[in-house]
Amino acid sequence: MLELAGIGFHYPRRDWVFRGVSCVLAAGTATAVLGPNGSGKTTLVRCAAGLLTPVEGAVHGAGPVGFVPQARGGTFAYPALDMVLMGRARQVGLFRSPSAADRAAALQAMERVGVAGLQARPFPTLSGGEQQLVLIARAIAADAPVLVLDEPATGLDLKNQARVLALLAELASDGLTLLLSTHHPDHALFLADTVLLMGPDGVQAGPAQQLLTAPALSALYGVRVSTVASGAGPGRSIITHYDRPG
Repeated sequence: MLELAGIGFHYPRRDWVFRGVSCVLAAGTATAVLGPNGSGKTTLVRCAAGLLTPVEGAVHGAGPVGFVPQARGGTFAYPALDMVLMGRARQVGLFRSPSAADRAAALQAMERVGVAGLQARPFPTLSGGEQQLVLIARAIAADAPVLVLDEPATGLDLKNQARVLALLAELASDGLTLLLSTHHPDHALFLADTVLLMGPDGVQAGPAQQLLTAPALSALYGVRVSTVASGAGPGRSIITHYDRPG
């Protein structure tokens, strides 16, 4: 479980990025944060992960948090397996080496994400999408009850986007609490129980099926969006209209 209790954040001598964000993220659920570039999505998820301290309000959790940043390459040429092993730091402790059990947990996480074949490859030599999958495996290896992801589909092709979405849905079904930022409303519609829409007038929180509507998304992004029914049941797909001028 993770609770955002009226949190707000601003950088020194700058305006508020957001204020008054409240949301309870229950175990076994996924919450997606959406909004245009510069709206504060990354700042919000970093506050939730404990990497930034809110200026007001508080974040309450029931245990450690696994964090997946956006892949941005790497300076040190660690093998991919060692990158995933870093997720076991809490279990290993200071001044100790990873055990056989830690290595097994790291390899299991890589297999679950589908990157076990990359374990010997230096992390900087991987593609952006491969790096993103390795970072997700690192967070899974941490064995934390809460997983916070900053745009987990960054750099992934359609097949790997589908793989990651299916994996995240499986993790939520296993009882993990998920919080992710995304630029893909359709990903949020597929995965999320709750969404936080970060717009110029503040942050709106509520059920994904109720808030992810064509009018709300069109207003949020300033582009024409529509939704269509997809298959049987309540499923919907989101369509962005790339209108040509004139």
